[in-house]
Formats: sequence, C-alpha cells, structure tokens
Amino acid sequence: MAKTKLVKPHGGGELKSLLLEGAALKEELKKAESLPKLNITSRESGDLLMMGCGAFTPLEGFMTYADWKGVCDEYKMASGLFWPIPITVSTDDEKVKPGDEVALVDSDTGEIMATMKITEKYQIDKNYECKAVFRTDDKEHPGVEKVMAQGKYNLAGPVKVLTEGGFPEKYPGLYARPSETRKIFEDKGWKRIAALQLRNPMHRSHEFLAKIAVEVMDGLIIHQLLGKLKSGDIPAEVRVDSINALVDNYFVKDTVVTKGYPMEMRYAGPREALLHGVFRQNYGCSHLIVGRDHAGVGDYYGPFDAQTIFDDIPEGSLELQPLNIDWTFHCFKCGGMASMRTCPHGKADRLLLSGTLVRKTLSEGGELPPEFSRPEVVKILQDYYQALDEKVEIKLHGHATGAADKK
Repeated sequence: MAKTKLVKPHGGGELKSLLLEGAALKEELKKAESLPKLNITSRESGDLLMMGCGAFTPLEGFMTYADWKGVCDEYKMASGLFWPIPITVSTDDEKVKPGDEVALVDSDTGEIMATMKITEKYQIDKNYECKAVFRTDDKEHPGVEKVMAQGKYNLAGPVKVLTEGGFPEKYPGLYARPSETRKIFEDKGWKRIAALQLRNPMHRSHEFLAKIAVEVMDGLIIHQLLGKLKSGDIPAEVRVDSINALVDNYFVKDTVVTKGYPMEMRYAGPREALLHGVFRQNYGCSHLIVGRDHAGVGDYYGPFDAQTIFDDIPEGSLELQPLNIDWTFHCFKCGGMASMRTCPHGKADRLLLSGTLVRKTLSEGGELPPEFSRPEVVKILQDYYQALDEKVEIKLHGHATGAADKK
C-alpha cells in the first residue's frame, strides 16, 4: 500500500475508532442492557459519536481531573497531548463510583450510546472551566449554560461506543467517518485540503471563502455540523439542501467534497476553532478556513480571535494549519465580493453578510438582495420560513378556536 500524502491523525498515530462492530458490538449491546443506566446530554452524546467514528482520535474516553485541568490551563492533557476543550461526562448520582461499569443513555432519544468503565469521579469548578474555554461565565452564553447545567460530578474512563446515532441513515452520503474522507482525498490525489466549517446555509461570503480555498488548495471539504443547534438556527436538513444547490450550480465539478459530522456546537469561538482543527486533521485536512467570528456567538469574542489563537498554542500542537481570511463583504464600487485586504472603499459602499442577518431578514418576511445569496439558496430558505409561518398560524388559529369553544 502506497504511503499516504495526507496529514497524520492527531497524536501522530493511526485513527482510533471506538465504535464496536460485528460480534463485539452484539455482545456489548447485550451486556449494556444489564448495566446501570446513566443519562447523558446531547453534547455528551455528540462527543461519544465523535470518539466512535474516530474524529476525536486519539481519545479513548472521557477525561480525568488532571486532563480537565491541563486542557483548561495549558491546552494539554496529562499525557502531554494537545487538546483545546474538555471532553467530559457528568452525573448527580451519588452511588456511582470508580470501578463501576455503566451504560450511557442519550437523555433525548433513550438510546444506549456506549458502555463506560469508570476510573475516576471528581468535582470541578464550573466557573473556572467557562472562563477558560468561553472567556466568560455569563449564563446567557449557550455553551456556559450547558456547562453550568452539568451534574455535580465528572466521570472519567474508557468507553466502547455502540451506535452512530442514526446519522448514516438520516444523512446518507453526507455523514462520513474520518477513514472515509481520507479515502476520498487519496483517491482524488489531494494532499492540501481545506475544511470550511458550517452551521448555517452558505451566503456569498461563505462562497467567497470557499472559492479562495479552491484556488490555492488541491480541494475543499465543506464540512457541515449535523448535531444539535441552538434555538433559532436553521435545521441541518434545510442547510444541506441549500449548500447542495450552491455547489451544484456555482462550483467546478470535483473541486469540492460535501460531508457532515455528528457533534453539536459549543460556541466557544477561539477554543472551538482549535477543536475544529484537531478533528479536521483527523478527517485528513491540512488546513482549516478561519474567517470572521469563527464558532462565535454574540459579542463574546473579537472578530479575529479565532485566527490569533493558533499563534498562542504550543509549537507543534497541530499538523493542520489555519487558512486565515480577512473580513469579506460585497462592495458595490468593486462590483463584487472583496475583503479588507483587497477593497480600498469605505463602509458606505460595503454590504456586510452574516448568517444572523440572513435568518433575521427571512424570518421577518424580508427580501434578501441578490448580493447576499444565490437565488437557488434564497428560494430554499424562503420556503422553509414560509412553512414555519404557516405552522405558527395554524397553531395560533387552533388555540384561538379552542378558546372560543370554551366560552
């Protein structure tokens, strides 16, 4: 077998998938039924799926106290491995103790996700984690809210993952394991691959970033988040349709691969950009596109903090490199998309584009200018918001009728 040209998985070894298959899976599922059950959150479930498919290589399970502290303080686990965000599971169960084996159950779906051998039970300072990871302990921040809602105790230990959470069935051809994307890249002969992180439909700024990458790389992977989103975000199914419409109509064939991964957002801005770098390296990417406010929310981070953090981490932490791109916008004087590095004109001539503005405009029944997004994309989004409005109207009408009937 020819030696791969791709970047090595994180940690320098082989991909480490914790998902059991075949007879081993069947045996462990049977065993899991008899184990004490421990409910976990959607975030913890998503992290398990990432460990299962190999995206969180080389993790073998949830972190110890020493790992948690090292990651918060210095971006590294007790072993010295670079890691930017704690990967932990928690409980309020006083009876659970080290040495126990438990089955981890998704609290939303009731599905047994994994078995876990508990090696350590410990308490953390949640405010400390939030300030380290999110740079704030403001409970209005969606990531902070989840950490503060964690159980009293964290549990450490290796896991055996028993499922892919239905993602291969729900997103056939889109959901992919790192081993699968690496094979795609090798079959194409690509070595320099940029990943474009997406949790929103692509507007013209996203398209501009993607096409810059296509120009300077062997290829691009548009890598979509398929896990749980915060309230108000556009569902993955709608985003998938809109991205496919854009790629099919406005990109050269075979320059772009479109795939998805099962984690949910933490909205940790700079730290999350580093985590995106870790698992994109596992997926075989040499570069991660980092634009304005990568993985941010609200005004908690500076617009380019996610770029500068790559300069702050210990040298050699990642083989993957950031592909930093400046603030992008449509300039009416330039007559097209531009950036702060290429456009000499002033604010009055620029149309700034953002997913937030797309959602706000369409949810309020407004029209998007053609400079904002491609017509095929706008049509898909308009249909989605129109259907939402119709559901609200039906609900309100039904509620009003019911109230009238009671009078």
